[in-house]
Amino acid sequence: MKIYTKTGDKGLTSLIGGTRVPKSSLRIDCYGTVDELNSYIGLLRDQDVNASHRGLLKEIQDRLFTIGASLASDPEKSKMKIPDLHDTDVTLLEEEMDRMNAQLPELRVFVLPGGHQSVSFAHVARCVCRRAERLVIHLREDSFVADLVVMYLNRLSDYLFVLSRQMAHDLGAEEVTWLPRM
Repeated sequence: MKIYTKTGDKGLTSLIGGTRVPKSSLRIDCYGTVDELNSYIGLLRDQDVNASHRGLLKEIQDRLFTIGASLASDPEKSKMKIPDLHDTDVTLLEEEMDRMNAQLPELRVFVLPGGHQSVSFAHVARCVCRRAERLVIHLREDSFVADLVVMYLNRLSDYLFVLSRQMAHDLGAEEVTWLPRM
């Protein structure tokens, strides 16, 4: 199988279902950003400090592929069976956040990204996740997007924040706090 097809050379690509759209379309931007997020999750999974989180991070990557397939489908024309998210996917993230938060000091201030390179990777992933969420919400204004997609991305960004705090704790790294200038 060849990787290159040359069918996108004029700036168009196909959605699942066959619809051709410009590569600059919002739908393509949405699933491209989810793909970017998936790459950052892979980077997080590869950090030594996340050895105990690797299984969940791999599962998150699987769910992001599910979201990508959903976003890459033409809601009007695709007859292909696309995997679905489940309420339990969101619940799993919530339960993991609760478990990590129980071990962490209470958060009383805003935390700036940084303190350790691995922690910074988690913050970058969180920001990309928030961008993906914003794009998907914008897409939902004009096209069908399953509610669980938005919920999952919202919860995932929260999870990534808590994971960044857990990573800082596990690494013995300082949580860099924001001290507003008055």
